[in-house]
Amino acid sequence: MSRSIPKAARMSLLVLSLTAGLFTACNKREGKDVPGLAEDAAERVYVAPGKHDELYGFFSGGFSGQVSVVGLPSGRTLRVIPVFSQNAENGYGYSEETKPLMNTSYGFIPWDDAHHPQLSLTDGEQDGRWLFINGNNTPRIARIDLRTFETVETIEIPNSAGNHSSPYLTENTEYLVAGTRFSVPIPQASVPIETHGKTFRGALSYISVDKKTGRMAVAFQLLLPGLDYDKTRSGKGPSREWSFFSTYNAERAHTLKEVNASQLDKDFVTAVHWKRAEECVAQGKGQQVDGLHYSNLMDESAQTAKSEIRRKVTMLAPADCPDVVFYLPTPKSPHGVDVDPTGEYIVAGGKLSSSIPVHSFKKMIQAIKSRTFDGDVEGIPVLKYEAVLAGVVDQPGLGPLHTEFDGRGNAYTSMFLSSEIVKWKLGTWEIVDRIPVYYSIGHLMIPGGDTRKPYGKYVIALNKITKDRYLPTGPELAHSAQLIDISGEKMKMLLDFPTHGEPHYAQAIPAEKVAPNSLKMYALADNHHPHAIKKEDEARVERKGRTIHVYMSSIRSHFMPDNIEGINVGDTIYWHVTNLEQDWDVPHGFSVMGAQTSELLIMPGQTRTLMTVANRAGIIPFYCTDFCSALHQEMQGYLRVSPPGERVPITYSTGGVKPSGKKK
Repeated sequence: MSRSIPKAARMSLLVLSLTAGLFTACNKREGKDVPGLAEDAAERVYVAPGKHDELYGFFSGGFSGQVSVVGLPSGRTLRVIPVFSQNAENGYGYSEETKPLMNTSYGFIPWDDAHHPQLSLTDGEQDGRWLFINGNNTPRIARIDLRTFETVETIEIPNSAGNHSSPYLTENTEYLVAGTRFSVPIPQASVPIETHGKTFRGALSYISVDKKTGRMAVAFQLLLPGLDYDKTRSGKGPSREWSFFSTYNAERAHTLKEVNASQLDKDFVTAVHWKRAEECVAQGKGQQVDGLHYSNLMDESAQTAKSEIRRKVTMLAPADCPDVVFYLPTPKSPHGVDVDPTGEYIVAGGKLSSSIPVHSFKKMIQAIKSRTFDGDVEGIPVLKYEAVLAGVVDQPGLGPLHTEFDGRGNAYTSMFLSSEIVKWKLGTWEIVDRIPVYYSIGHLMIPGGDTRKPYGKYVIALNKITKDRYLPTGPELAHSAQLIDISGEKMKMLLDFPTHGEPHYAQAIPAEKVAPNSLKMYALADNHHPHAIKKEDEARVERKGRTIHVYMSSIRSHFMPDNIEGINVGDTIYWHVTNLEQDWDVPHGFSVMGAQTSELLIMPGQTRTLMTVANRAGIIPFYCTDFCSALHQEMQGYLRVSPPGERVPITYSTGGVKPSGKKK
């Protein structure tokens, strides 16, 4: 009977069987006698009250669309940074100032699937300026300012679908690199899906980053055959001018990919000489093509985001720029691709392979020079496998995915199916250690493990499934991360902790590179928000037709004004609230009964705007939602809404005192 089942389908059944057996074995352990647990684990992760963690960890929230900031080694969640999803905790995506960050050519999209945080680099080392992360679903990249830990820019990636291999950086943050997971017609068109192999194409995008401001722009795109481009790393040192993409579905399957995209023994690592592409674009060899996309930027001075619509991009065809892209044969259905700190070794994780192939950058360059090719794909040369192979890690485990490095000549690879991390030697390809993790690890992360100088003290397992690790919480269980010591010859488990959303990938940086630059408050003098007020005497209420603008201040422990009359049913009200505090860690909240969005959370010296509609007559309370003082509960006020047509003059005051209402 087994002969009637395709080979790839039999492999899938075997994988499922092995996975089920793994979970059975794991459940029998019931969390007892964890292999590799350090005897002094509790002491080594303990951070005493009032003390700070050694590292900031930035964990993607996956389907939550956010980034969580975790102190390491304690595992304490410090905050959640809203990026692609609206966040009621601080009004992100609800306030008028932040809404534009979610604008796309598809409209206002208040969610995305955030996967790969990437810290900005200088000379291949983390510089602590910015954090970038991709939106996988509606293709976008966001930039987070590490002075404020706030999202300050988003840019849409045109001609792309499934922005998974993103936003990996070049060595000096010249470019963020983004590949399309799903090839689609370019330009988009309604074509029969079965013509996939003839009409679908893949776009690889290079997003430039301004060295001073961080501002992003689509510099150019490469038009490639319609394969699936899964993950990316750019080179280092000698390979700094290259990027490498794991590439699967060489079969060009368009249905039941589980089977049909796993037929061939080898897929590819796509090697792109981005410096060469840059030169070709400068020489005018690229073509201006349609590429409608939004670029959204927070104006720090005006404290308001604005959207810019861009309609064209530069598209470069490899035929017009020889020696810009090559395919390196790689077994089988590669998911991860990673470059070691020296820039010489390119490690591919073939998730259906029983080995880990390692390509040599030197051999790749020599093979290109000698034209050691094994055919081509739509004119793109395929290098001979043996000509570029540095070595093979044999029988490392089941389901190799991702690899990071400790800076001491060791590599660490995550094994999805056998739920473990395997340590092996670069150059000899010898396996020297392994440790089980719980369960079904995806990515792993060594602080600085993708840079030229890894810190090499910890590896963190980012697991897809927890099963019995924590107290049960119904059908949905938390995902988990596990902190493992790698400072010695043997890996030692120190800690596991639940995460916010899916910890798809993470990056970590020493606190000393970020903490000294952390912004404590916004200076009122520098607040150029068009609706800001600098003192209570400037508070006022203005009517413009059926639109009301409330210019309000907040300070411990009252609003100015806190009594407002003269509003009618049907009026649209914009509440412009400025926090006049100039003291660290004294935000104020603001919410109105019946508001159909969220609260505002306003930092010291900041202005934020809530829009509401008066939809019924009566007295509507508003109040501070964020504890600010002993009299926080008294920080409240009233809005009188009159029936339509009832002419009540606008009045406003606090404690019977009406501010002058003078503008700045």
